[in-house]
Amino acid sequence: MRPGEAKPLADPSSRRSAMHRTLVLLVVGLAPNLVGPHTPHLARLAQRGGMRPLTTVTPAVTCTAQSTLVTGLMPGAHGAVANGWYFRDLAEVMFWKQSNRLVHGEKIWEAAKRRDPAFTCAKMFWWYNMYSSADFSATPRPMYPADGRKIPDHYAQPSALHDELDAALGQFPLFKFWGPLADITSSQWIGKATLHVMRTRTPTLTLCYLPHLDYNLQRLGPDLTRPRLQRDLKEIDDVCGELLEYAEREGMRVLVVSEYGITAATDAVHVNRALRDAGLLAVRREEHGRETLDAGASTAFAVADHQIAHVYVADPERIGEVKALIEGLEGVEAVWDDAAKRANGLDHPRSGELVAIARPDRWFSYYYWRDEERAPDFARTVDIHRKPGYDPVELFFDPAYRFPNLAAGWRLAVRKLGFRRLLDVISLKDTQLVRGAHGRLTDDPGEGPLVIGSEPELMPPGPVHATDFKALTLDHVFSR
Repeated sequence: MRPGEAKPLADPSSRRSAMHRTLVLLVVGLAPNLVGPHTPHLARLAQRGGMRPLTTVTPAVTCTAQSTLVTGLMPGAHGAVANGWYFRDLAEVMFWKQSNRLVHGEKIWEAAKRRDPAFTCAKMFWWYNMYSSADFSATPRPMYPADGRKIPDHYAQPSALHDELDAALGQFPLFKFWGPLADITSSQWIGKATLHVMRTRTPTLTLCYLPHLDYNLQRLGPDLTRPRLQRDLKEIDDVCGELLEYAEREGMRVLVVSEYGITAATDAVHVNRALRDAGLLAVRREEHGRETLDAGASTAFAVADHQIAHVYVADPERIGEVKALIEGLEGVEAVWDDAAKRANGLDHPRSGELVAIARPDRWFSYYYWRDEERAPDFARTVDIHRKPGYDPVELFFDPAYRFPNLAAGWRLAVRKLGFRRLLDVISLKDTQLVRGAHGRLTDDPGEGPLVIGSEPELMPPGPVHATDFKALTLDHVFSR
């Protein structure tokens, strides 16, 4: 057999083994110091089984961390280097793409099916969920008619599952999944959709994504003295409780995991404005006076993603100059070159020539304009696909609106009447609204991500590295 060649599979009948149905709950933002009196169901599971810190990867963001959890690979190997990156051949920045083909490496469910062809997997709202090899899946996928509307919807496989979920639960609440209206509603819908699939399809492994804690941990910061956060923890624990009750009744094993911990933040670092001031970043001025980032014409620009920024430098001779400029910005902790990227498992062609890391209390904005009048029209809307970077300010209505719900409602009413109208309700300048951030590794494991397991004998004695979560999940499915 040649080096690197896959080992031939044995006869499937010879390697089938008893499998345990397993539920994996990904509770976004859950940290060890948040598990306690406000999360009785999760605390009970941790006491019965075990809770360990999760040693995650950089960047500690949704797409990267999830891809490591399901492949067991570092970002430099699976390729999901952030929630979005610069597609060099298209000269475009793209965020939140959904094709599973963007993620390299064997996934948990593929490894399990190799071990036993009778294995099945449901992947409920984990990212990169379209066209995956999982047996059952659902993921947010709004419709965009030609008249400019955004209609809430989801994509499901098999396709009949879409109509089943709509009939049972109603339309997926997209506007409660992200944006200033985001709340427990979307996680409740996902939880009930997951229960529906577990009951009707009985998958061997069910992966369920519950985003609720992400919202107010970023809005308010991780201050547990706030009644609102205490209520958030109780709300997500109730959703988990219903799923855990079903799992226990069915004799299923359970893992709870989070992708990252959220720490207190004070303000943003406007890295692209610094690059523009240095004459490195180019913009395209449109006829109506707005400016859009011209990535293909730029010598250097940053793709900001929470506390991480991939910095793409077109001229190799100027990498040192750009590195020194960014290292000099207030709020920047480090700038990784090729050697540092390699050492941290982020060496992939999709990564920038440099990777900037913010200080614990800062995050990177994508802003590149200097005059608010020239900001692109999408900047004041919730638009995760057009913005060339992540924008946590989308979680807030512009404080300039005295009655924000009325302002948003009036704009929606105009759109429903058939008129074009932007939902321009997001601030262009109030970056200090954001009180929680993630992306860099947390200094305190108690504030970082975690793993809770129902089977104490399968839990390791110390922290679980994100690259080992795939094997841990397979142990829960296949170990006696």
